[in-house]
Amino acid sequence: MGAALEPAVAYAQEAAAPGFDEIGPYIMTTLLFLVGGFLVFWMAAGFAMLEAGLVRSKNVTMQLTKNIALFSIASIMYWLIGFNLMYPGDGWIMAGWVGPFFSPTSLEPVGLDAADAALDYASVGSDFFFQLMFVAATASIVSGALAERIKLWPFLVFVVILTGIMYPISGSWQWGGGWLSEAGFSDFAGSTIVHSVGGWAALAGAIILGPRLGKYKDGKVFPYPGSNLALATLGTFILWLGWFGFNGGSQLAAGTVGDITDVSRIFSNTNMAAASGAVAALILTQIMYKKADLTMVLNGALAGLVSITAEPLAPTLFGSLWIGAIGGVIVVLTVPMLDKFKIDDVVGAIPVHLFAGIWGTIAVVFYNSDASLVTQITGIIAYGVFTFVVSLVVWIILKGIMGIRVSEEAEMQGLDTSELGMEAYPDFTKG
Repeated sequence: MGAALEPAVAYAQEAAAPGFDEIGPYIMTTLLFLVGGFLVFWMAAGFAMLEAGLVRSKNVTMQLTKNIALFSIASIMYWLIGFNLMYPGDGWIMAGWVGPFFSPTSLEPVGLDAADAALDYASVGSDFFFQLMFVAATASIVSGALAERIKLWPFLVFVVILTGIMYPISGSWQWGGGWLSEAGFSDFAGSTIVHSVGGWAALAGAIILGPRLGKYKDGKVFPYPGSNLALATLGTFILWLGWFGFNGGSQLAAGTVGDITDVSRIFSNTNMAAASGAVAALILTQIMYKKADLTMVLNGALAGLVSITAEPLAPTLFGSLWIGAIGGVIVVLTVPMLDKFKIDDVVGAIPVHLFAGIWGTIAVVFYNSDASLVTQITGIIAYGVFTFVVSLVVWIILKGIMGIRVSEEAEMQGLDTSELGMEAYPDFTKG
């Protein structure tokens, strides 16, 4: 009887699914993308809370509406156009510059057997989900800077273009294996590709939109205090938490002891940069203004996070500390600089994401021996020129066709009631 069973046993062994040594890296990297992805998703809540806390109470509902709408639009546009435009594989239309348009994302078939799966990376679903979170974060950056005076629907049209076309095209230059990747540009998790892109788009919008009524008058700057600094602080801590997924997931591998060790190093460096950015802003505002400024401290932490995002793996903890600290200093110095040019950025998104993003991309050369300062600056300029010019054109077209700014009466009344017909705090006096 034993002899009779031998062929069947041999056949079963030949047909056996791959062992864990073969399939383990695929499973672990897929899991890294999924865990990192839902941490970065939580950053959407962070942006919403930060913006809700830093705008006046009469504009809170509008900011919350924009944030949930932009995330939802980004999800659809990245499926419809963005993902395959950003990661074209061999499908470049212009080699290294532009991938295929209108190529919706397809996932693996339901019930795919391990023996039939491509085990060299991670599942398409996890990769798509993780990368989607980055494009949504880019749009959130624009939302905060242009708060309190922009119309809802022109802003959402801009989000369609940004998330479906602009971000995927420029992202493909590096992360899709395009010309900047070939040139040796280095941006681990997106100080430039994500954060400065959002900052450039926000800067173009702020210039075309103009400042809020009464913000700059007779050569003076009149601050508009936020409605809820508790919410703004909560939003910052949520963003800080989500950043561990943002940077840690960008390791893009979890299949070996070395990979997981590197992820832990990324977490530690990310945290150190945020902490030092906050402390630097805390100390500097005390020195400059004789009082610590909570909003600057919050943005200092975020600037530290942006600064370390371009290279969160290579630095020592001390390296992360000074890189993040310089990010915090940059915020404190550039916020009043923007005011001198009458560029009204409600939440400080341009100093945090654009200026600190540029700094972080340059700082890569201090710890990554393969990075070239010339190449890093080339990448910064390429992303800046492309995003700023295209954004400027789009904002001008939207201004001409739809109008992008609410009326003076609507702005004074508040966008919650004038644009949406509802209030965030109906039981309290409007701020």
